[in-house]
Amino acid sequence: MSMDVKVQGDLEIVMTRSFDAPLELVWAAHTSAEHLRHWWARGHECDVDLDFRPGGKWRIVEHGPQGERWAFRGEVREIVPMELIVQTFEWEGLPGHISVERLEFAYRDGRTVLTGTSTFANREDRDGMVASGMEHGARDSYRALENHLKTMA
Repeated sequence: MSMDVKVQGDLEIVMTRSFDAPLELVWAAHTSAEHLRHWWARGHECDVDLDFRPGGKWRIVEHGPQGERWAFRGEVREIVPMELIVQTFEWEGLPGHISVERLEFAYRDGRTVLTGTSTFANREDRDGMVASGMEHGARDSYRALENHLKTMA
């Protein structure tokens, strides 16, 4: 499946990807630490701490093939079951640069469509995220998610 990535305005990146899976499975894959650890870090091993509730915190540490560690964290701000997750996102390697992610889930034509809109504090942060290779990492993670969804069915 292809993923559509576009830069929107001065502060946003919008990624849209559809999955050949029921909405309930795609939702579960995003809201459970057990499922997140199988796909979030591009399929690499990772540690996941998730308190999935408004005001709850999350932290994911990806383990690289040569022992590297990349840590990410945020706070869950809003949840509408089977429809919406709003949370913050911060790479611990560059603290203080926090974006807000809005993940929208919809079921259309037999597929689950996930639209993620990341809003940054300023254009420099947004452009820095684009330059970081974020799109490649997101594609790899969503490919890993597609594979994990097959094991959940």
